Amino acid sequence: MINRLCIFGVGLIGGSLAMALRKAGFCHSIIGCSRNESHLQQAKQLGVIDEYTTNPAEAVRDTDIIFLAVPLGAMQTVLCSIKDHLASHTIITDGGSAKACVKQAAEAVFGELPPHFVPGHPIAGREKSGVNAAIDSLYQNRRVILTPTETTDCNALNTVIQMWQATGAKVEQLGIEEHDQVLAATSHLPHLLAFQLVSTLAHSEVTEDIFKYAAGGFEDFSRIASSDPVMWRDICLQNKTAILSMLDRFESGLSALKQYIEHEDGDKILTIFQKAKAARDRAIQAKQQL
Repeated sequence: MINRLCIFGVGLIGGSLAMALRKAGFCHSIIGCSRNESHLQQAKQLGVIDEYTTNPAEAVRDTDIIFLAVPLGAMQTVLCSIKDHLASHTIITDGGSAKACVKQAAEAVFGELPPHFVPGHPIAGREKSGVNAAIDSLYQNRRVILTPTETTDCNALNTVIQMWQATGAKVEQLGIEEHDQVLAATSHLPHLLAFQLVSTLAHSEVTEDIFKYAAGGFEDFSRIASSDPVMWRDICLQNKTAILSMLDRFESGLSALKQYIEHEDGDKILTIFQKAKAARDRAIQAKQQL
């Protein structure tokens, strides 16, 4: 049970956490903080948070857990604003999609990683953003990856695990580097491809016809291009090394496929498609058995 939770950035991710914990009866009071007071007012009107402030020092007063649900590029700024106002027992965790940069931000602010610092990443989301898109079931049966550091206090880690379990999530742990590499492949690269596909088509001479006659496959794949552009800009910049590595691999495979099509090498095209289908079918089957 959390007595007081502070959420920086009460949008889809932060708002959904608040709603899930409230539904589970796992949190006594929730305060929201951001620079945008109108967004905070909306969150309070929707019943997502109990109170709000635009003053970070005031927000973290007497707080048990701080959840950072801000863009990756803003993590260090928020940590700087609360550094001198934390109680000794206050736990800091986050929902950032890349973890090495969050660790670096904490090191830059605190000099060394605080024992109550528990980096995390809920593998959940929607193409919509903002507190209006928040739902109390967002994390139900979804994975949350925690990436504790060598200095993370065991009690702090267990508290964050219990918090996420209260939302219905399945909590797992990974190393920071492994997390960033895996997410670059499974989440970041697909989003980049979707954004670029829609951008390419939007600049086509026949844009209206392309979108008018788009089939279900296009709608399914392009859905994630409606995600928050600011968040995904920051992910590109903050997980640059892993993303560039995956882009290189994808470009190499795409170049080979282009050559096979150009040379009408049906056998090699079929082999690529068969291997891809088999790999995805195995992954889906394994996921369903969890």
